[in-house]
Amino acid sequence: MSNVIVSGSLAYDRIMDYNGLFADHFVPDKIHSISLSFTVDRMSVEFGGTAGNIAYNLALLGEKPAIIATAGTDFGSYKSHLLLSGIDPTTIRIVEGEMTSSAVVLTDKADNQIAAFHPGAGGHAYDTPVETDGRVLAIIAPGCISDMTSLPDYYRRKGLKYLYDPGQQILSLSSENLQDGLTGAHILFASDYEFGLIAQKTGWAEGTILEHVSTIVVTYGAEGSRIVTREGETRVAAAPVKDAIDPTGAGDAYRAGFVKGMLRDLPYTSCAKLGSIVASYAVEAYGTQTHRFTLDDVAARYKSAYGEKVALV
Repeated sequence: MSNVIVSGSLAYDRIMDYNGLFADHFVPDKIHSISLSFTVDRMSVEFGGTAGNIAYNLALLGEKPAIIATAGTDFGSYKSHLLLSGIDPTTIRIVEGEMTSSAVVLTDKADNQIAAFHPGAGGHAYDTPVETDGRVLAIIAPGCISDMTSLPDYYRRKGLKYLYDPGQQILSLSSENLQDGLTGAHILFASDYEFGLIAQKTGWAEGTILEHVSTIVVTYGAEGSRIVTREGETRVAAAPVKDAIDPTGAGDAYRAGFVKGMLRDLPYTSCAKLGSIVASYAVEAYGTQTHRFTLDDVAARYKSAYGEKVALV
């Protein structure tokens, strides 16, 4: 049985590149009536979503996560990908009559973007009992709002330690929802910008948040991360990246690495370093679930980056 529950989203990311400029096709006095079509030079369909991304990285790290999320009737290719990645998809609920969540992103040569998102099955609550027996940790990542607001109380009642990562759903959650999700969470994960939004929306300063959460982990991209507890804070440098290609999914990879460290009972500073190592692999590949590594690869890169060994098995 898996020892980690990962709730969040599952999505197909349809990425298209246009080798021109959108601006060349806009007529200023017709901006109120736009009808445009672009012939794209590159298109790929990637497997994404917060739950999928975190689970994928955990599987690479030798774990067997259980995904708590919904998908549509077109989930076949994603399901096959999960199976090939060593992830059991049986906990994923298929919503009949709906398509899996899908994002379509068109980017021009100046990195301007036009995007559309269809929530599809991802807008439906999981609405199935979550098996917690034998599980050690749960991660609440951005996904269906209904799940994000119900799971914290469910995990508290079950006595299961959960990590709270509201991410891109912060703006969709009410201040009361955020406060409830934070209350009793073992760790709050957030980027620097997201942490500012959380503080603003809840009205809670960092010290107040620490009255409700055991630990705060704030990420700063290439500047590393910060671990805050009631005893103080620690800064952890980011791991070097060989060639940054695509930052999408780096945050999910970081969380997976951090969780792997927790499962190995490593100090949180080591967990943060491990998170940064896993994130470095993610940004070196196009797409959020296309990078590969072995535990030996991770251990070697960890030693190179931080000058110390890490026990992963």
